[in-house]
Amino acid sequence: MEPLISNWPAWPHLIPPATSAMNTAFLHLKVLKSFIMAPDLHASTLKDPTMQGGLFLNIDPSRVGEVRAFMDRTLTEQSSLIKLGEAIKSLNEMLINEAKGYSLEGMYQKVPAILKGYVELVYDLNNFPSARFIEALLYQSPYYDLSRQAMHLTTVNSDNRPFLYMTPRFEDSESVQIKIPFCREGVDDLFRMRHTPKTFDSIKQSLELSDDYDNKFRSLLTSDPPRPTPKYTGERVRIRYLNHACLLIESKDVSIMIDPLLAYEYDRTSLCYSYADMPEVINYALITHGHPDHLVLETLLQLRHKIETLVVPRSGGGALEDPSLKLLLQRIGFKHVIEIEDMETISIPGGEIVGLPFLGEHADLDIRTKIAHLVRLGGKQILCAADSRNVSPELYEKIHSIVGDIDILFLGMECDGAPFSWMYGQLSTKRLAREMDQSRRLNGSDCKLGMEIVNRLHCREVYVYAMGAEPWLSYLTSIHYTDESKPIVESKKLVEACRCQDINSEMLNGPKDIFL
Repeated sequence: MEPLISNWPAWPHLIPPATSAMNTAFLHLKVLKSFIMAPDLHASTLKDPTMQGGLFLNIDPSRVGEVRAFMDRTLTEQSSLIKLGEAIKSLNEMLINEAKGYSLEGMYQKVPAILKGYVELVYDLNNFPSARFIEALLYQSPYYDLSRQAMHLTTVNSDNRPFLYMTPRFEDSESVQIKIPFCREGVDDLFRMRHTPKTFDSIKQSLELSDDYDNKFRSLLTSDPPRPTPKYTGERVRIRYLNHACLLIESKDVSIMIDPLLAYEYDRTSLCYSYADMPEVINYALITHGHPDHLVLETLLQLRHKIETLVVPRSGGGALEDPSLKLLLQRIGFKHVIEIEDMETISIPGGEIVGLPFLGEHADLDIRTKIAHLVRLGGKQILCAADSRNVSPELYEKIHSIVGDIDILFLGMECDGAPFSWMYGQLSTKRLAREMDQSRRLNGSDCKLGMEIVNRLHCREVYVYAMGAEPWLSYLTSIHYTDESKPIVESKKLVEACRCQDINSEMLNGPKDIFL
């Protein structure tokens, strides 16, 4: 199941109205126009797997007419959203050119009409101006249009899925697009069917499907009973590495999932954990940050009926590049979402969750919605540091003085990440010079920086994760490593450096159970 926003696979910046408008106006239309002008170029470029994550449509050139018609519909049906994006860009340009440190009160008259009432104009302490978006109001406006949301259902028989974020999905003879807002109970009804049967007529009614879809939709269902998934009842704490940055930490009293991301099932030769292997209840799901390989809407919506509490980092409050994850997730149907700040603690059965600072990996932008999760359970300390880049080693000395030694560290080492423009370029009014863009990257730690974290936190075990190396994740990460890839080389160096210090260490790729 791929959740869609106006036919584009949904990721966190397509839900909030302001970032959705900027992506529609300055990314989607750009890619569509490029394909229409040179469809064969897109096809030939994507024959190189390393180009999979670029600005290219993975659509056969023979369908250029369909893409042209889709762009025409976008210009018509999304015209108000496009105008919102253009207004945001115009407002930012006006502030940069005219706000020079004097009072901003007079500037409110120059705010584009469609933005009036949705923004506050502010300076930082260095007198640099910006607009703060009042997101709660924007979600109540016509710019948050539930009719744009849908679910694309199809069968998958290989790991060769098209890259998720650069190609719109069109319904064909083998797929079903269900026009339903993500927040509807029918979405949960559908995915409960992985373990609780329903009649065809009842699920069809829940999803408000017309009779025209009967045959195609029925082909996606099975009468085979699901395999049982017993609750974990062991005396020890079990950490189950699922893939990428997703961990399931369980005791007999509580289940905690970090950055939920699950594989889809088919008869692959490699082992993996999928939805069928998940516990009946996930007491806490923790999100480290809003990048689309950590806040994975495809997985979260399919697990929503199992998740009791969703824990996200606290938002900075209205910056265009840093939308509130709490508001986002509440709007798509999660009923119990709580925010956690640096050094804040949440009590859980048998332990607690502590938010720790998470630096780097965001191209030097002032992104507040990121946090590393320290899980204290069974008398042990498990730190899920995500893609933390150790730009300030002294930070970890101060953390250690408060929390003590870390028993198990999970650290992402994608140290050759994308440049600023890949994720945030369409939100920026002023294009960065290429040299600046290439210097400001979405990088995690390399071996040297990672070992500083290991040593300053006195870690007893270290696992490299969040590398996107599993073959079924290429649609999400567009990563195709070789033994010479810098992140692999640096990860192996870190594992070896840990072992030389008698620290148990491993680079994770594929499922693994760790018992404390």
